[in-house]
Amino acid sequence: MRVNPGIFKAYDIRGIYPADVDEAAARQIGRAFVAYLGARRIAVGRDMRISAPSIAAAFIEGAREQGADVTDYGMIATDMLYFAVARDHHDGGAMVTASHNPKDYIGMKLVRAEAFPLSGEAGISQIRDMITGGAIPAPAPAPGSLSVNAALLDDYVAHVLGFIDAAAVKPFNVVLDAGSGMGALVAPKLFEALPCRTTRLCFEIDGTFPTHEANPLIEENRRDLVERVAAERADLGIAWDGDADRCFFVDRDGEFVPGDFVTALLAEAFLRKEAGGTIVYDLRASYAVRDTVARFGGRALMNRVGHAFFKKRMREENAVFGGEVTGHYYFRDNFYADNGFIPAMLILELMSVKGQSMHQLLEPLRAKYFISGEINTKVKSMELVEEKLEGLAAMGAAIPGAQVYRLDGVSVEAPGWHFNVRPSNTEPLLRLNLEADTPELMAQKRDEVLGFIRG
Repeated sequence: MRVNPGIFKAYDIRGIYPADVDEAAARQIGRAFVAYLGARRIAVGRDMRISAPSIAAAFIEGAREQGADVTDYGMIATDMLYFAVARDHHDGGAMVTASHNPKDYIGMKLVRAEAFPLSGEAGISQIRDMITGGAIPAPAPAPGSLSVNAALLDDYVAHVLGFIDAAAVKPFNVVLDAGSGMGALVAPKLFEALPCRTTRLCFEIDGTFPTHEANPLIEENRRDLVERVAAERADLGIAWDGDADRCFFVDRDGEFVPGDFVTALLAEAFLRKEAGGTIVYDLRASYAVRDTVARFGGRALMNRVGHAFFKKRMREENAVFGGEVTGHYYFRDNFYADNGFIPAMLILELMSVKGQSMHQLLEPLRAKYFISGEINTKVKSMELVEEKLEGLAAMGAAIPGAQVYRLDGVSVEAPGWHFNVRPSNTEPLLRLNLEADTPELMAQKRDEVLGFIRG
């Protein structure tokens, strides 16, 4: 059978069900995954999507056919799969999910031992080539075993709560939006241990997403949360994406909190606990991160975008925490994996320790750092993408006192402002993130750079 090679992305496997990803493809992926890793024991989980049970079953069938013993952890959050792989010493794991994508998508996030991710550069492309080239090794003489573990949640919740002093958390009024996704599995258990009063939106797990898509980065998907925060006069709003490996915040005014500001606050939370700790942040981020780490005596390391690069760098540097502006937050004591619940706990603890609302925590950042947010622009071709990047590098080189570097796309640091422009991994698209010392300069430079990209 033919499997669409386009489903194999930079960080996961993903496509529309069943046109791009069906059960036959999932079975082949299960076989190739086990063959690539040489795995003897793997973990499998799935989210709430309608197609997830049959896709997970087919993946498991393929993995067993290749000789691996499989533990099926059932319907769980992606973070829980990472936890299971690392804690239970599996050789790898697969989470059947399409994360924040619309309901007709399905896919897989794949990890090796210790929950270290496979990526397009290491693992996913090899699995693709094995399948499309008809090079999967012959099945094992006897299939691997299948066991079921349905008792993960309590241990996982205890692990997450271990990052904070739950007794220190004050009785905040919090609105939670699970987006009909896996946040609704985990959040109730977590908040049972806290004194917070909670208002819960979209806590009926439903893979059809009847209220809104589980992608809080899109403003319309936050509308219900923002309105309820205002109606309840809540201290904080928290939303999760579909597989709940990312969480997002709105303050009491319903204003969305950018991921780089969250990274800065989480860096402060860790440096209050671990003096001199190392924090890894992505090159798109506001200087708020770098400056906060310096203010609290830590070591800040800028890194290229992508979870595989973050997890590798954090291991190399023994970094306690890493954050990306897209809401992926990584933790040394969580097997260096990203997690969507630990940030929520740490923010509530920081609010409690400092006696401030989220709005108050953000006031000094909002008064000093003026960011564009990520602005995406489609261009005509992949060739034009590279041409634009070269032009942006030349533009930066012509600015007096500016520095230009090519760690990931093009970054320019100029007096009073800086920006990064990165290409998409999969389409002719450029992503701009820009920051300046004043809102006026930010708007001016944003428009100048966008003018060049779109001109």
